[in-house]
Amino acid sequence: MNRQTRLQALSDFLKSRRAKLLPESFGFPAGTRRRTPGLRREEVAQLAGVSTTWYTWLEQGRDIRVSASVLDCVAAALQLTADERKYLFSLALDTAAGTVPAWNEPPQISPSLQKILRELRYCPTIVSDRRFMIVGWNEAAAHVFLDFTQVPQEERNMIRLLFERKELRRLAVNWEHFIEGFLSIFRSYYGQYVEDEWYGTFLEEMKAQYPDFKPLWEESRVSTAPEVLIEFRHAKAGKMLYHLTSLQVQGEADLRCSVYTPAPDTSTELKLRRLLDKRTGAQADA
Repeated sequence: MNRQTRLQALSDFLKSRRAKLLPESFGFPAGTRRRTPGLRREEVAQLAGVSTTWYTWLEQGRDIRVSASVLDCVAAALQLTADERKYLFSLALDTAAGTVPAWNEPPQISPSLQKILRELRYCPTIVSDRRFMIVGWNEAAAHVFLDFTQVPQEERNMIRLLFERKELRRLAVNWEHFIEGFLSIFRSYYGQYVEDEWYGTFLEEMKAQYPDFKPLWEESRVSTAPEVLIEFRHAKAGKMLYHLTSLQVQGEADLRCSVYTPAPDTSTELKLRRLLDKRTGAQADA
């Protein structure tokens, strides 16, 4: 990501966070003369203890001098989460500059991780890299989502597939809620690897190809590991409820396991067992 692109990402993020704050929550009058939702720039500046001009320049993405202590004040004023604060610092201070590893192709997963995937028999699990390229999955994931072996390796990007494949769009009852979790993780990578120009190119392609991508991306959610409850309407199994847990895999490859655990006190695991049993029976008959 070049410097101007990074500063534009910073600008978009600050505007998004400011727009989500209610003036009355900070003691400011809501009023009827506010032209846009959220706090005004001067109100954020007041809360952060900085000049309105300086904050305006920061939000406009100007190339100005910033310090960690002042960014802490801005983060507090905007009520940023720990992940959002890290994202802010990555963009404003360019803290990840020079740390982007060389990229040749999606990394291979280790035999030990392969065994973990097999052991998670009734928990659909997908392993992806920092670009959300799918590098591993288990049989349960192939049944609940799709058979990734039928997708060419270079096209196995989970973000793109969620927008491109109709079966994945139909799967989640609240598809937008489903995709928000993935985009919040993707944004955390976007901030961490600010020097990797692949991200800028990928985002522009997504915005051009899928009209509903842009408004979801502009929500600017950031989370390294969101935990959410997701309801699926599977074509063969019907209603299924899963808890999504995102786990970071330690190592240079920067891999992530997305584990879908059947919700307790539901028939989800039983339905998945039946799906797997039918597949096993069909293979035996063949």
